[in-house]
Amino acid sequence: MNVLVIGASRGIGLELVRQYVEAGHRVLATARDAAGLERLRAAGAQALLLDVANPASVSGLSWQLDGEEINLALYVAGVFALQDAKAPPTQQAFDAMMHTNVLGAMQVIPQVAPCVAAAQGQFVFLSSDMGQVGGVAANIAWLYRTSKAALNMAVVAAQCDYPQAQFILMHPGWVKTDMGTANAPLQVQDSVTAMRQTLSATPRPAGPLTAQNVPYLAWDGRLFPSW
Repeated sequence: MNVLVIGASRGIGLELVRQYVEAGHRVLATARDAAGLERLRAAGAQALLLDVANPASVSGLSWQLDGEEINLALYVAGVFALQDAKAPPTQQAFDAMMHTNVLGAMQVIPQVAPCVAAAQGQFVFLSSDMGQVGGVAANIAWLYRTSKAALNMAVVAAQCDYPQAQFILMHPGWVKTDMGTANAPLQVQDSVTAMRQTLSATPRPAGPLTAQNVPYLAWDGRLFPSW
């Protein structure tokens, strides 16, 4: 199986690389700097230079993937901020969050989805339970919540243009990473192991896929009621 991990230089992305390599799969993975690329090579991946916050960098991804058939692609890149709605976000904070969490994914999709469609594979986007519009119970991470809700919409809408690729939204849980902090209850290895099991057990609906087929899953297989 050919696996592509986008945003893989640390945390969940790097653990995905490690586990898929250990399972015997061919793994391509992206990082935005030399140190990240070296970590990927050390883990056994084919390392690709990519900064999802830089449109010029993203525009070259399809060239790097020319001719590839990707059975499983995972968009892991993301940033987080705790700011609540008591103060407006700065333009700089808004741009940084939206460029990585939303615009990066929207620019990557046309580069990668044809490779996934060629293999009739899965294209997975790490979202968050905070991206659900229904059931919001707190104002924590106001800007992050907004970015993940926007990501969810972008992915669901894009599914219509790639009916041979199965798009999936996935919440990895609250994980002990630099972004998740040491307070998180879930170890990164456990989150990734569970996500891999959930993805392998997720059925592909018969026929061309539509927006209504996009599942919104938790790492442990739970299905969220709505995007």
